[in-house]
Amino acid sequence: MKFISWNVNGLRACQAKGFSDVFAAQDADFFCLQETKMQEGQLDLAYPGYESYWNFAEKKGYSGTAIFARHTPLSVQLGMGKDEHDHEGRLVTLEYEPFYLVNVYVPNSQDGLRRLDYRMQWEDDFRRFLISLDESKPVIVCGDMNVAHKEIDLKNPKTNRHNAGFTDEERAKMTELLDSGFTDTFRYFHPDQTDAYSWWSYRFQARQKNAGWRIDYFLASNRLQPQLQGARILSDVYGSDHCPVELTLDV
Repeated sequence: MKFISWNVNGLRACQAKGFSDVFAAQDADFFCLQETKMQEGQLDLAYPGYESYWNFAEKKGYSGTAIFARHTPLSVQLGMGKDEHDHEGRLVTLEYEPFYLVNVYVPNSQDGLRRLDYRMQWEDDFRRFLISLDESKPVIVCGDMNVAHKEIDLKNPKTNRHNAGFTDEERAKMTELLDSGFTDTFRYFHPDQTDAYSWWSYRFQARQKNAGWRIDYFLASNRLQPQLQGARILSDVYGSDHCPVELTLDV
C-alpha cells in the first residue's frame, strides 16, 4: 500500500497550481492533506475510486485536514475527543482491520512561542490518544508535525535553536512520542541522510537553496517495522511551501 501526506497550504490555491495532476500521478491508496484552509462546500473535489473524509476548522481559512482513501474504513473519528483541541480541524483517524491511519496537523508554537504552552498540552494529549489506539491495533501517523526532531532535520540548527519548530521542548516531545512505541519511518530507511527537507520558507529563495526543514512525517507503530517497504520525501513536487512525503507498507 502507498500512503502520501502533504501540507497543501490552502487546497484551493494548491489546486490552481496542479494538485489534481499530482494526485493522479502519485496513484496512492491513501492521500492525506493538512492545512486545507477550507470550509465545507468551498471546493468540489472528488476522484473516481476514492472516498474523502474532511475535518474543517471552525475558523474560516484556517487549518483543516482531509484523507482521500481507496478503501472504506471501519470507522472514522474527527479530532481526539477533547473539546480544547477539536475546533481547529487538525485530526482525522480512519480505522481499518489491520491498522489505524491518523492524519494530523500539529499546532505551530508561533512567533515568540506564544502558543508553546498550548502546544505542550496538545503533545501530551495527542501522544495518549495514539497510545490508546495502539493498544488495540498498529497505528500509522502522518502529517505536518511542526517540529524538526534532530539537527540533521534542518539546514540551520544553531540559528534556529529557540525558534518555533526547533525548541528543546518540542523536540523532547517528539522523542517522547517515538520512545512510546513509534518509528520515524524516513529515518528508519535513511538514518544519516542530510539535506532532506519537506518545508521551505517562501523567503530568501529558501527552496532554491534547499535551506529547509523536515517537519512532515510518517510514524508507525514499532511492530509494523517488518512491513515497512520504503519512505521518501518528494522534493521535486511543487504547489505548496511543503512537499509530499511517502510511505509504502506491505499490508
